[in-house]
Amino acid sequence: MNRRVVIRNMALAVTGLVLLPGCDLSSKEAAAQELQPYLSSDQEGLLAHVVDTIIPATDTPGAKDLNVHLFVQKMVADCYEKEAQLNLVKGLEALKVKSKKKHGKAFEACTTDQRIGLLQGMQQSDEASENEFYKLVKELTVRGYMNSEYVMMNLTDYQAVPGHYYGCVPVEQKILS
Repeated sequence: MNRRVVIRNMALAVTGLVLLPGCDLSSKEAAAQELQPYLSSDQEGLLAHVVDTIIPATDTPGAKDLNVHLFVQKMVADCYEKEAQLNLVKGLEALKVKSKKKHGKAFEACTTDQRIGLLQGMQQSDEASENEFYKLVKELTVRGYMNSEYVMMNLTDYQAVPGHYYGCVPVEQKILS
């Protein structure tokens, strides 16, 4: 073994050991941020009804039954900019207002056809924020539903480890001509 390689590896190991205690992985700020939801319980319930309207329950569970609304909320909180969080909140509020204005009742109390109409109205709206809201929620709903445990285990041909490895198999020798 080359002496320089050994010295370099030892220097890297010592540097890592010196820096490791300085890494505080249990930061109180991170825990505090996780405990502060950006959606109220009413907004979370509205989001649950929105995802259930996008993928309703049939002979299989719907998006609400599989808690896809929690997936959407978590993805927007962790993987998107603050603007997307604000857009989600504004979109839910706009949906609440449109439902009251158009049907005189909350989105949750509307019929399925009325809910679909309201969401299609947001999709075809002239306001960019409503289009972005609908696109974001629909995209994350489909992604969350298709990646849920129920769908992966019961509806798709999911294999945790594809194929099987046979370690001791006789191999025929082929003669190249």
